[in-house]
Amino acid sequence: MEEKQPCIALLEKHNIKPTANRILILKTLLSTPNPLSMTEIEEELDTVDKSNIFRTLSLFAEKHLVHTIEEGREGVRYEICFSLHEDEDNDIHPHFVCERCHKTFCMKDSSIPKISTPENFSVHSINYVIKGLCSECENK
Repeated sequence: MEEKQPCIALLEKHNIKPTANRILILKTLLSTPNPLSMTEIEEELDTVDKSNIFRTLSLFAEKHLVHTIEEGREGVRYEICFSLHEDEDNDIHPHFVCERCHKTFCMKDSSIPKISTPENFSVHSINYVIKGLCSECENK
């Protein structure tokens, strides 16, 4: 029996039909250690139209294959969920945005402080972004 390609298996684990464009977008996200903006994904995949990329990223987020980082400058960045859980995004960690090179870095070894919310409030997402200079820019 032939073993499935890792991208196809990952899509199926999240109940996402593995189409050619979805596989390309997933491979692009997996090919970099940093979260990517939609613009960066578009530049990598100039053969895939913008609306298809947007719909695919929305589906990936809905199915908890990616989580979004609202870092301000370009709006939203997308990153594969390290937890790889099919029902929820329990991969919540801070991100660092370099104000010079504009790269976003995951700080997956750090935790987000627990915040108390008022009674009967429901938290749906958390964005914890730290801004400054990365080590490469700091040393220039």
